[in-house]
Amino acid sequence: MWDKLKMHHEAVKSRRFETLVDADRAQGFAAQAGDMRLDYSKTNIDAEGRALLIDLLDQSGVAAKRDAMFGGEAINETEGRAVLHTALRNLDGGPVMVDGQDVMPGVLDTLARMESFAEDVRAGVFTGQGGKITDVINIGIGGSDLGPAMGVLALRPYHDGPRCHFVSNVDPADIADTLRACDPATTLVIVASKTFTTIETMTNARTAKAWLGEAVADPAAQFAALSTAEDKTSDFGIPATRVFGFEDWVGGRYSMWGPIGLSMMIAIGADGFRAFLRGGQDMDRHFQAADWADNMPAMLALVGIWHNQVCGHATRAVLPYDNNLSRLPAYLQQLEMESNGKGVSMDGAELAVNSGPVVWGEPGTNGQHAFYQLIHQGTRVIPCEFLVAARGHEDDLHHQHQLLVANCLAQSEALMKGRDLDEARSKVAGKFEGDELERQAHHRVFKGNRPSTTLAYPTLDPFTLGQIIALYEHRVFVEGVVLGLNSYDQWGVELGKELATALQPIVEGADAAGKDGSTAGLVSFLHSHGL
Repeated sequence: MWDKLKMHHEAVKSRRFETLVDADRAQGFAAQAGDMRLDYSKTNIDAEGRALLIDLLDQSGVAAKRDAMFGGEAINETEGRAVLHTALRNLDGGPVMVDGQDVMPGVLDTLARMESFAEDVRAGVFTGQGGKITDVINIGIGGSDLGPAMGVLALRPYHDGPRCHFVSNVDPADIADTLRACDPATTLVIVASKTFTTIETMTNARTAKAWLGEAVADPAAQFAALSTAEDKTSDFGIPATRVFGFEDWVGGRYSMWGPIGLSMMIAIGADGFRAFLRGGQDMDRHFQAADWADNMPAMLALVGIWHNQVCGHATRAVLPYDNNLSRLPAYLQQLEMESNGKGVSMDGAELAVNSGPVVWGEPGTNGQHAFYQLIHQGTRVIPCEFLVAARGHEDDLHHQHQLLVANCLAQSEALMKGRDLDEARSKVAGKFEGDELERQAHHRVFKGNRPSTTLAYPTLDPFTLGQIIALYEHRVFVEGVVLGLNSYDQWGVELGKELATALQPIVEGADAAGKDGSTAGLVSFLHSHGL
């Protein structure tokens, strides 16, 4: 099937897909999920190409693997685990069985405990030692930071709780800057680490505890933990009533739907967080029920496969024209690159095609004045994924929002259409003549024929954010199944951790014997400058 797709791409790659985009195509090459619409008509995928791509889904057994995931089977085969972040948002979908046991009573009990604690914090029932909690600091890293940090920012218009801050980097500047802005007597610290051993997280947690200890009588009284290691959280001084655990069938980068989302819940309230969960559940149901051609996660995945594995475009840019989604590209970097950045298939053999692309981006319109130059006129094609809302939250500035939307739609149109040499000549005619006119005109040529998708939705509210995050989760799942890899382990992060542990004594002054010359030389240089 890969050969057929690549042959089809060779046959159509030189055509101007702008010529395909009429009203019928705009309807036929789009997917709808509730009030959300994915337009992928501004790509070179035609009916034949889409049919070949859908054949990939059937040949790869995506439907059966999808059912196995929702059914609680251990589809994370390298670790022997189920993959059930979907259960965390299964508010009224019935039992979910893992090894013969329904996990939903535990999921719902944890959710209720989170809601009770969050509302106590918001209402001033949980007071800390300064009267009322005004600030919450979430200390985590990776999925324990990127998801809630992105979500809290995305839902900023719905905040009516304490201010939320996020610390992830072991660089002391990160936590020092955050603590400086808070009052220890009115600050709640949430430590997010499933094992309560993550070195960066626990280093920052101990720093925060020492900071609290300088100002309050009982620093541990202003901690909560998102962890399954109750022995370790107890040793830290956190009572079980403020510890919220989650099972090993919830991976870190898929965990913001449960206890890792506690900071979100405190910021927007239990009702807002449940709306977020329901948005995710809504996308789950769409993914399970919709035919492939109308299935938004499946089609978003197939567009990505077409661009990366078939066309050979190595990166994709995620470009939200929604400033509250400014952390979405960073969140998706982890979600996609940690999930599908693998070199071997499930059986341990090397992949026959490239793995996932490099994912990057920034919100519009900032990017237009930064890297869009490369996207429009650079030598490599970079598929773009735009996101835009019909309405913002600033009703009195709706005209400004309309300008934002105009910029978003104009960029996708410009990428598709480009500007040919004749039009470029007309732009500079009268300003230059002869050879100089030709030279100047060539600088103003845009090749166009550069693909993009657009995800449009009414407004960014908690329900819609839930839809968006679940959409991208399922996109990753589909791509992983088609590529034949395991999207739910992350062995690639382990080697660096092991070497860092071995290097720490050397950095602290031990003999560097046995280290390569470069590493030993760098340690020596840094020591000579005060390390």
